[in-house]
Amino acid sequence: MNAPAPRTYDSVPARRVAFLGLGVMGYPMAGHLARAGHQVTVYNRTAAKAAAWVAEYGGASAPTPAAAAQGADIVFACVGNDDDLRAVTLGADGAFGALAAGAIFVDHTTASAAIARELHAAAQARAAHFIDAPVSGGQAGAVNGALTVMCGGDAEPFDTMKPVALAFSRAVTRIGDAGAGQLAKMVNQVCIAGLVQGLSEAIAFGQRAGLDMPLVLDVIGKGAAQSWQMDNRGKTMVEDKFDFGFAVDWMRKDLGLVMDEARRNGAQLPVTALVDQFYAEVQAMGGQRWDTSSLIRRLRK
Repeated sequence: MNAPAPRTYDSVPARRVAFLGLGVMGYPMAGHLARAGHQVTVYNRTAAKAAAWVAEYGGASAPTPAAAAQGADIVFACVGNDDDLRAVTLGADGAFGALAAGAIFVDHTTASAAIARELHAAAQARAAHFIDAPVSGGQAGAVNGALTVMCGGDAEPFDTMKPVALAFSRAVTRIGDAGAGQLAKMVNQVCIAGLVQGLSEAIAFGQRAGLDMPLVLDVIGKGAAQSWQMDNRGKTMVEDKFDFGFAVDWMRKDLGLVMDEARRNGAQLPVTALVDQFYAEVQAMGGQRWDTSSLIRRLRK
């Protein structure tokens, strides 16, 4: 189920890498690194999942983040939130305690810009490097090796990690200094929130008007209304199917980061704040793990 789809990998010199966090994103991402020929050691809080990964892809597992990071050229991580990230880096048996001079820690967690800057400074104090590198593309993008990665950090370590990260990505781009990757991911989530709400209203309106909505989506999807959300979620929204994709709980976590940053920088986000509250209603309906396209459920009550 989690296995990456077959793909061709560019020839990149083999690196010794670690991957911390084997959730729905990290498991296939680490798999692509192994299939691309890198020597991969994985760590997961639930050891059984790490063992399953090793059985599927080879490589090795480690009992702690520090043990996984020992001797690694690049350490990738994809965990839940700021607290999880701080635990696997700076906590007891955290990876930062084992980073070699010149090693690069690449964080794919969607987290705050503040922790990215904190960990960038902490890595520098250890003569190592930190790149904040949140991703877009969801579970399907991770499985298919087609993620978009937006990065913050210093140029030299970015240039070193980029060809390795392309094992699971279609684009890896440096946005700016530490924290810039996380800020770019916030921009991404603001865009998605508005798009999904607009698509929800449009589909609900069309259904109440008695239109053949799959046909309507096919037609307008060839014009100015086209979007990834329409192409990939429109018809499942019509069918009221949401047991897949990017969970509402995760989106609310991300939008919480957005609103915290907006309070800091003074940005006005009235639509985003409203959609965040709409997602709270979906959670109250039992939709914590539904795909974000389940916003339309509010309009069908």
